Formats: sequence, C-alpha cells, structure tokens
Amino acid sequence: MQIWVDADACPNVIKQILFQAAERLQISTTLVANQFLTTPPSRVIKALQVPAGFDVADNEIVRLMQAGDLVITGDIPLASDVLAKGGYPLNPRGSFYTAENIREYLSMRQFMEELRSGGVETGGPAAFSNADRQAFANQLDRFLTKHGGG
Repeated sequence: MQIWVDADACPNVIKQILFQAAERLQISTTLVANQFLTTPPSRVIKALQVPAGFDVADNEIVRLMQAGDLVITGDIPLASDVLAKGGYPLNPRGSFYTAENIREYLSMRQFMEELRSGGVETGGPAAFSNADRQAFANQLDRFLTKHGGG
C-alpha cells in the first residue's frame, strides 16, 4: 500500500500529519503537484512535479496508483477515478469518498457548477479548522491500523 497526495490544494497541516505517519510506519508517500514541493529528508516521502495543466496531477495519480492505495484529495472527480481503480480516496477534512456516496458528491459538484455558471455567487469551502485536522488524523490512523500500516 502507498499513499498518494493530490498536493496542490492539500493544507500544509495535513501534509505534516502524513509525513509523520509515513516516517513512523515506513509507508511510501508521494506528493503530486504541478509546482515545486519541499518534503522532509526521507526514504519513504517524495514529491513528483508534473507539468501545469488541467487535471495533469490527477491523471498522474490515477495512472500510478494501484488498488488498495490511499489517495488524499478533495477533488471529487479524482476521488471517483480512485474508487474505480480500487483505491481509497480520503478528503483532507477526514471523510472517505465511497461507492455509496460518490454519486451524491458528483451531483452536488455539478449543481454548484451550474449555479456558478448562471452567475450565482456560491462562496468557497469553509475555512480549514482544528476539528478538520483532528478528523483527518483520526481517519488516517484508523485506516492505517486496519490496512496493515499501523
């Protein structure tokens, strides 16, 4: 099992939690982004910079990941692709995307895009909170314990 991180929009506090878990459990963790990323010196943590462009990082994650891998992303279409390939997509706020809920997420995303394209101001996501950080850390710990990483 490997951990892949859709790193362009991943909060730094989540990256730090992932770095600690990767080192503690010696799990290969790769951050994928279209910008240069710094990672701590490590045998198991690396960054992969991809060219800029629409969905380039997402497509690279899907290409490289394998069934059973954990993918950290808030990108709903990427989460859908990860599920289709047998992976486990986890949102940085601590929620897993599943076969049971991905259609609802995709529908809501489409609905919000339609509102925005119609000129409706929808606002952005809520600010990232300490509760979000804790929810992510708890879900990550449970997942790694269950799937042999912890």
